[in-house]
Amino acid sequence: MKVVALVSGGKDSCYAMMKCIQYGHQIVAVANLMPADDSVDELDSYMYQTVGHQIVVSYAECMGVPLFRRRIQGSTRHQKLSYRMTLGDEVEDMFFLLNEVKRQIPSVTGVSSGAIASDYQRLRVESVCSRLGLVSLAYLWKQDQSLLLQEMITNGIVAITVKVAAMGLDPSKHLGKEMASLQPYLHKLKELYGINVCGEGGEYETLTLDCPLFVNARIMLDEFQVILHSSDSIAPVGVLHPLAFHLENKAQSCSLGSSDKTHEMYHEKKGFVCEVQGDHPQGCDAACQDDAPVNNLVELAEHKLHISRTQKGDTFSICSRLQDSCTTSTGLQEDLEAVLKKIESLLVENGFGWENVLYIHLYIADMNEFATANDTYVRYITQEKCPFGVPSRSTIELPLLQVGLGSAYMEVFVANDHTKRVLHVQSISCWAPSCIGPYSQATLHTEILHMAGQLGLNPPTMTLCQGGAIDELEKALENSEAVAKCFNCSVSTSAIAFVIYCSTKIPSTERFKIQDKQDAFLKQTRVFNLDKGTNSEAFDPIFLYVLVPDLPKGALVEVKPILFVADDIEEPTGDVKEQSCSSTPGYWGFQHAGWHDSCFQKCVVPGKLCTVILSVSSEPAATICHDHLVGDKNKGDNQNSLTEWQMDRVSRFCIYLLDKIITESGFSWDDTMYLRFYFPISLQVPANALSLMFTNAFDELAAMGRIIRTGKEPIFNLVPVLGAGRSSASMDDIITCELLARKS
Repeated sequence: MKVVALVSGGKDSCYAMMKCIQYGHQIVAVANLMPADDSVDELDSYMYQTVGHQIVVSYAECMGVPLFRRRIQGSTRHQKLSYRMTLGDEVEDMFFLLNEVKRQIPSVTGVSSGAIASDYQRLRVESVCSRLGLVSLAYLWKQDQSLLLQEMITNGIVAITVKVAAMGLDPSKHLGKEMASLQPYLHKLKELYGINVCGEGGEYETLTLDCPLFVNARIMLDEFQVILHSSDSIAPVGVLHPLAFHLENKAQSCSLGSSDKTHEMYHEKKGFVCEVQGDHPQGCDAACQDDAPVNNLVELAEHKLHISRTQKGDTFSICSRLQDSCTTSTGLQEDLEAVLKKIESLLVENGFGWENVLYIHLYIADMNEFATANDTYVRYITQEKCPFGVPSRSTIELPLLQVGLGSAYMEVFVANDHTKRVLHVQSISCWAPSCIGPYSQATLHTEILHMAGQLGLNPPTMTLCQGGAIDELEKALENSEAVAKCFNCSVSTSAIAFVIYCSTKIPSTERFKIQDKQDAFLKQTRVFNLDKGTNSEAFDPIFLYVLVPDLPKGALVEVKPILFVADDIEEPTGDVKEQSCSSTPGYWGFQHAGWHDSCFQKCVVPGKLCTVILSVSSEPAATICHDHLVGDKNKGDNQNSLTEWQMDRVSRFCIYLLDKIITESGFSWDDTMYLRFYFPISLQVPANALSLMFTNAFDELAAMGRIIRTGKEPIFNLVPVLGAGRSSASMDDIITCELLARKS
C-alpha cells in the first residue's frame, strides 16, 4: 500500500519506514508535527517528540518525497488511555495533518509510526487512522528493544541523542553522541537501573542524520547548543538545540518513489514541503459524530428466535439463533440483524449494554459471506458503544442451515461490571495479527483471559502461512503466545483449555499431526521460558478439537486458548489433574463405573474455576444405552445416528456426569459461566428435539433436589458441527460438552 510516514526525526520513526518498505509498502510522503514557535525545542506533550524539529524540514530533500508539516495548536485535553475525539486536543492536529495528506494524495491508504511500547501513542494514531479510513502500520510494536536498537544500527540508521533525561545520562557528556557509540553504555544502564535501551520511557530522544532512506543527501550538524532544563544531581535533563547544519549530497540521488508522478508534482509545485495551516473545522469528521442509527430492517416479531442463558449472576452467556429457519430465514444479513437486535434488547432488559460483553462467538453458515457478516456486526458493536474496550471474538462457519438454525448464530459472554482489561491493537505490526475493527485480541476479566481465535497469519503481511495445517497451527500458537505475553503470562503455563477448530480442507492424514505439534510447541515454549528465568507452575490444559466447514481467510486451523491469570502470582494453583468421580450418588439409574473417567478431561483451580470437556463416542454410547448403535455401519455419514430414545439416554448421562464432576470439584451449577453441547449433523436428531432432551434432563435434575436454577430459557447452547472430540485424529464424538464454572 502507499504510506504516509509520521516522523519526529527520531530513529524509531525512520526505522519504521524502512520496515514498511521491507514488507512491500511504498513511502509516498512524510508528515511531521512541530511547535508553533520555531525557537521552542520541546513541548509539554504526551504525544509528540519535537526536539530537533528545525532539521526535519530537510527530510523532504534527503528522501525525495513530499513533507507535510503542521504547527501544533492543541494541548493534552483527553488524558484517558483510549482516545475519543476532543476539540482542542493535540491529537486533532494529527487528524488535520493526515486529512490534508489524504486530500492531496488520495492514493494513500496507510500510516507508519514508530511506536514501540506506548499504548497511549499507539491508540491515538489508531483512532485517527480509523476516522480517516487509513491502516495503521506499527512494525516496531512490542519488539525486543535491545534487538531493535542493534537492528537499527546494523541497518544504517545514523542517529544522535538530542535529549537525555535518565539516571546515568549526562547532558554535557551524552548529547550529540551517535547511537552506535552509546549502545554498550545504554545496555550497562539497563542492567544498573532498568532503563529502556530504545528510550521508550523518555530516557532519551534522538535525531536521525542519515539512513538508507536518505537517498539524496545526509544531514551534517555543524553547530549546536546544549540547553539544560534540569540540573538534578541524579537525572539531569538537557536538550540539543541545532544552530547550523547543511546537507551533503550523495553520489546517486533519486526519489524513493520515482515511479510515482505524484512526487514530481510536489517537487515542482510545492518545493517538497507543504505546511498545513488552519484551525480544526467543526464537523469535518463524520466518523466522530454520534453513531448513526441502525436501520430497522428486521422486525424481531417476524423471526422465531431461540434464546438460551446461563444463570450465573455476575458473568453469564446469552445465545440467540433462529429456529424453524426453513420458513423464516431470509439470508445472512437479515438473520444476523435479527440475532444482534435480540441480544441487544436482552442486554438492555437486564441493565447492560455492549460495553458489558467480554467475548462473542459469531457462527455463520457461509464463510464466503464473512464481509457481509462483518459489515452488519460493526453497525451494532462499535468502539463508541464500548468505552471500556471492544469484545474479543471468534468467527466460525458451521452447518447451521442443515439443522434449521438460520444463517447466523451468536453467543455473547457478559459481565455485570466494567473491570475487564482489553487488548485491542489495530495496527499492523510484527507482534501479532491486528484486529482492525471493533473486536479485540484478548479480554481479561476476573483472572480469566479470553483470547480471540488465532489464525496462522504472518503479522507483518496479514497473510496465511503457506506450509499447510501444521505450519498454520504453529504460527497461530506463536501469535497466541505473543498476546499472552502482554498479560505477563504464557500459553505454555497459564492455559487451562484450548479449542482447536479444524477445517475439512485438512487431509485426514495430517489431522493426527496437529495434536503432536501442539504438544511439542507447548513443551518447547515452557522450556524456553524456564531458560529465561520465568519459573511458573504449569497447568495441565484440556483440549477440544472441532471439525468445521470453513474458517476466516480460508485458514485450515484456528486456535482459541483460555488462560487463568492469577491476580496474585505467588498463589499456588493446586492440583489440576483429572480426578475420579466416584463419591456422588447416582440417578436416572446411572452409577459410577471406571470407564466414566475416560469420558472427560478437566482442569481445576481449587476454589476459583473449573473447566470440563466431556466426550461421548460410539462405544460409551452403546454401553450407556445397553444396545448397539442403530444403522448399518457401511452407510458412512450415518454411523453416528441414534434413535431419539438412545440420544435421550445419552443426554441424561452427560448431565449426570457433569453434575458429578462439578460437584466433586467443589462447584455448583450456579457457578456455570457457559455450557455448550457440540453435536454432529450426522447424528440426524433434530436440534429442537435435542434441545428438549437436555432441557427435560435439567428440569428432572432440579426436581431431584440438585441445586440448579432453570429459567424460562435453557442454560446451555447447542452447537452443530461436522465433528468434535478430544483428539484431532478422531473428531467423531456423538456429543461433546464444554463447561466453564467460576466461583464468585
